[in-house]
Amino acid sequence: MNPLREAVLASLRAKQSLLDEEWLLDRCQTTADLLADAYRADRKVLFCGNGGSAADAQHLAAELSGKYGFDRPPLYAEALHVNTSYLTAVANDYGYNFVFERMLRAAGRPGDVLVCLTTSGNSMNVLLAAKEARRIGMTVVSFTGRGGGKLAELSDILLDMPSTETPRIQECHMLLGHTICGMVEQQIFGADYGPRIVEQELLAMALPPVPID
Repeated sequence: MNPLREAVLASLRAKQSLLDEEWLLDRCQTTADLLADAYRADRKVLFCGNGGSAADAQHLAAELSGKYGFDRPPLYAEALHVNTSYLTAVANDYGYNFVFERMLRAAGRPGDVLVCLTTSGNSMNVLLAAKEARRIGMTVVSFTGRGGGKLAELSDILLDMPSTETPRIQECHMLLGHTICGMVEQQIFGADYGPRIVEQELLAMALPPVPID
């Protein structure tokens, strides 16, 4: 079989499995409700992950802090690895296992949300971050592969994908992560927020009518 066709079919099969897991879809709704409630309470959402999951963490943080589906005010979200001077200093001075945990001690507050992304559920720096988040009084949401690994017992909401293949897990993470960001945006600002803002901006920019003799 053509490698591209094989990869696309494998991805489609993984995503079809998501539809078969009703409990997982229900947890996505619960996650969206949780994030929306946190934002309404003036809390923030922090993300962590390694490698491809670090990229996904940063990507999803940008969907919330920038925008996802339409123009609206920013929501506070950040990935814990984005300051490379901090990351390399702490990894050098304390060890890489502590890079997320230490930043949480500085930035995390009760009522905030930590979103962990790890395909195995066993990344030590993510596990330590989840433990610290719970100590602080944050809520822990975890995106993992099937079973959740050691992170499962540290998670308030576990979104474990129905796969054990890293690429397929990460593809499902982004599908559900994108969807949750859109649901949060809709809950907080309303489905018609974007069109209303665009309409207001167009009206504000409108030139006065030119008189016709």
